[in-house]
Amino acid sequence: MCMGNTKRWWWCESLILGQADFDGAAKDVKKLKTRPTDEELKELYGFYKQATVGDINIECPGVLDVKGKAKWEAWNLKRGISKEDAMNAYISKAKAMIEKYGI
Repeated sequence: MCMGNTKRWWWCESLILGQADFDGAAKDVKKLKTRPTDEELKELYGFYKQATVGDINIECPGVLDVKGKAKWEAWNLKRGISKEDAMNAYISKAKAMIEKYGI
């Protein structure tokens, strides 16, 4: 993707830095002192899946799988968001949660 295209080096560099920030935020958010609300967790999950997988590619779980359905809905709400935008949103939400709950 980035190799051989010297005109877009700045884009490649920002993507690499974004990935490092994203990975760091994903690690740090697991260390929160207090458990975030379910709504906060669903929002974070949706951005994480959109950033790592892209648009949702699985069937909606059945009505009896309450947790699976909530996760599916959180991810589905992020459909169409680019990987980079989802990563940036995840980083922003994670930083806010770290500030709010501490690590």
